[in-house]
Amino acid sequence: MFDYTLAHWSTFLVAAVLLNLTPGPDITYVLAHTVSNGQRAGFAALFGVWSGLFLHVLFAALGLSAIIATSATAFLLVKWAGAIYLVWLGIQAFRSNSPSNGVEMSFTKSSGTKIYQQGVLVAVLNPKVAFFFLAFLPQFVEVGAGPESAQLFLHGFLILVVGAFIEPLVIILGAKLVRDLKQNSNFLAWMERGLGAVFIGLGIRIALTEQS
Repeated sequence: MFDYTLAHWSTFLVAAVLLNLTPGPDITYVLAHTVSNGQRAGFAALFGVWSGLFLHVLFAALGLSAIIATSATAFLLVKWAGAIYLVWLGIQAFRSNSPSNGVEMSFTKSSGTKIYQQGVLVAVLNPKVAFFFLAFLPQFVEVGAGPESAQLFLHGFLILVVGAFIEPLVIILGAKLVRDLKQNSNFLAWMERGLGAVFIGLGIRIALTEQS
């Protein structure tokens, strides 16, 4: 099982690297939390997004993503749930009060858990992710290499593995760039507004998604 050629793996690896290097809503969400709340918050958001994407990989392997892609009702439910949730997060960010003492926001276990949970929902409630896995993964399914569902799961999981070598660098670099700027309380306030704008923008983007 999983008997693939070198050309297969080479093509897949190049595609996986390029996909993870291409900025999307998920990495935008992670970077926004990194800039606003620091490196640890960025990693909490990233782990949440990865968990949500892993669920999408399972959905694709089990055929559940096909339901979202073909059912107008399921698609609309997921789309509007995701859009409303992101806009709500954006409004909450606008309403939050940034610290004015120049000290970086504390990162408690509960806040990390909350950011993680948000990341899971941001990924799961994005119907475009389901479309992506349905369109991308079947291209690497080969007859005789194993059950189709197992092949879909393998390649989907490996996309996440490749991302584990790339996306943490975005968090580390993003946190380093804003560390000195965080001494400015006005900058902190604008970061909160920027975070809210990112969430609302992502919500609008999801709301405008059309079913293929």
